[in-house]
Amino acid sequence: MQNFRNLGGTGRMSNTGQTDSLGHRNKFEDSITISFRYLDSTHSYKLDSSVTDFTRRFPIPATNIYLGNTGNASESLLFSPHFNAGWDPGFHSFDIYKWPLDKVRFFSTTRPYSELNYLLGSRVEQIIEVLHTRNIKPNWNALFQYRMINSPGFFKNQKSNHNSYLLTSWYQSKKKRYNNYFVILSNNLQSGESGGIMQDQDYLNDPIYKDRFNIPTKIGGDPQFGRDFFSTTITTGNKYSELTVLMRQQYDLGRKDSLVTDSTVVPLFYPRLRFEHTFSYSINRYTFEDLPNSGTVFYAPDSAYYHDIYGYAIRNDTVLFRDRWRNLLNDFSIYQFPDANNLHQFFKVGAAIQNLHGEFSFATKSFYNVFGHAEYRNKTRNLKWDVEANGKLYFAGLNAGDYEAYASLQRYAGKKLGYVQLGFQNVNRTPSFIFDSLSSFYLMHPAQDFKKENSTQFFASIFQPALKLRLSGHYYLMTNYTYITDYYKLQQQNSLFNLLQISLEKILKLGKHWNWHAEIYFQQTVGNSPVHVPLIFTRNRFAYEGNFGLKNLDIAIGTEIRYHTSYKADGYSPVLGQFFTQDSVRITDKTPDVDLYLHFRIRPFKAFVRFENVNTIKKDGTFTNNNLAAPGYAYPGLVFRLGIYWSFVN
Repeated sequence: MQNFRNLGGTGRMSNTGQTDSLGHRNKFEDSITISFRYLDSTHSYKLDSSVTDFTRRFPIPATNIYLGNTGNASESLLFSPHFNAGWDPGFHSFDIYKWPLDKVRFFSTTRPYSELNYLLGSRVEQIIEVLHTRNIKPNWNALFQYRMINSPGFFKNQKSNHNSYLLTSWYQSKKKRYNNYFVILSNNLQSGESGGIMQDQDYLNDPIYKDRFNIPTKIGGDPQFGRDFFSTTITTGNKYSELTVLMRQQYDLGRKDSLVTDSTVVPLFYPRLRFEHTFSYSINRYTFEDLPNSGTVFYAPDSAYYHDIYGYAIRNDTVLFRDRWRNLLNDFSIYQFPDANNLHQFFKVGAAIQNLHGEFSFATKSFYNVFGHAEYRNKTRNLKWDVEANGKLYFAGLNAGDYEAYASLQRYAGKKLGYVQLGFQNVNRTPSFIFDSLSSFYLMHPAQDFKKENSTQFFASIFQPALKLRLSGHYYLMTNYTYITDYYKLQQQNSLFNLLQISLEKILKLGKHWNWHAEIYFQQTVGNSPVHVPLIFTRNRFAYEGNFGLKNLDIAIGTEIRYHTSYKADGYSPVLGQFFTQDSVRITDKTPDVDLYLHFRIRPFKAFVRFENVNTIKKDGTFTNNNLAAPGYAYPGLVFRLGIYWSFVN
């Protein structure tokens, strides 16, 4: 699905009708020409060097809540159901820390290019990221990327340690008929689970517990605070591992041509027919474990907690739940390009065979899926119309009867209106596999069957670049919506309910260099809905953005304020790694979340200096006026972050 929030594009699109590969340049020039594309995109993008919005470089979006520590489970404050048919393991609370396959970038560059990024935060929070890409040959690019997120956290048993690796290759034959895309992508996520802070007394307001690490938690015991980010031991928590290997091959039939300059002849190719094969193989492991250990003080899982909350009896002092999957996919597609001079217009049709093998606590079973898909895109050469329509239907197998349908029409309506987009999407999907009694995480007795979910959305957006205004709306209709209550009880809402979501984003000029970045989101449910979201969420940044008259300086200094209205925030189930609906606790921010920041860029060097949650200060000078993210989970007090991002042309 195309994200309507990107209406108008953030990158520069190549509209020459040619492929996105770069033109020939002198390798001894000091300058660099670099661009990238995504696996299923026809657009070419440039790197983002802006420093105005820190969340473009930080893994947690501004619209998300998280359980108190970078790397802990997170969900959006904005209603965002899953619009993907077919097999889904069901573990999404840590998705924001993954590198998803559809966001893998394939570069083309005239010079070797590297990035070294380092962020240091309070309580030894660290994010390290390394990227290097180069064109081995003019028609062959390779990339390596690594990221580590490690944070002990402010509260007990919330330590996180995530590692992601990416290796890509993009090869195009000299005659431009053949393309080969290759990906190795690994996401290894580890997050400690505390079950939330104990609530037998008001620990958050007790001055004895100014150091939040002293507050007892429901599970995980009483570990010592550790500052060694090389120590990755998490005895109580969720551990997810996903490894994907993908290769896509394309061969084109069409017309050859060439561009003759004073010094060279550049081959060109205008495809009319494309044959494509995509092979992918993935290994996914999802584990929750609470293991005994003989640290400073011997620890054993709390049998009363698991019995009272989950109705689960511990055996041999060990709690272990694990789903393992192997997924093999072969996809065959054919493209047809009606206009050889416009590669942004094509018809695509294909079919795929998927083989799945699952290993669970009490069973091992194999499945398969056979599905077909079709797509039409047209970005007109005058850049006024952008049409996209696609669909997918599962003919047989585990998810037989699932389907997706998506359509989007975008029009440039002139300088006054800007870009206007209208769209529709409908998905009929089998509930995620954690709703299947075979899953190790299925704890209900007796087992029950769930019908297919049917979700529909209508969306519209207006983007006015001159006014720096974006107005968007979603209207959702949900039937057979699946959700969780009471930590592990799986439920399905059979009756129809609706949800309206409207957003307004606007940049207001307060002075020559002073800007107000305003975002307002409104959400309202209609009908008997199990979904709880805040009625209003707003994010505002007031900042000086300029260069103080210095040619090579780009600076943003200001404050960011976030606030949402009171609502019954979802609870969190550590064993399932899932947020669940609850009706007993209402979350109200004591004060809006306030951050102070200084961001600047000097040529390839970028720095981000931030003081976050300054709103938590009390009269006694301590930063202990914590807001809650979810029942039993508090945000930290004052957080200092220093991020350094440096790019190099080798």
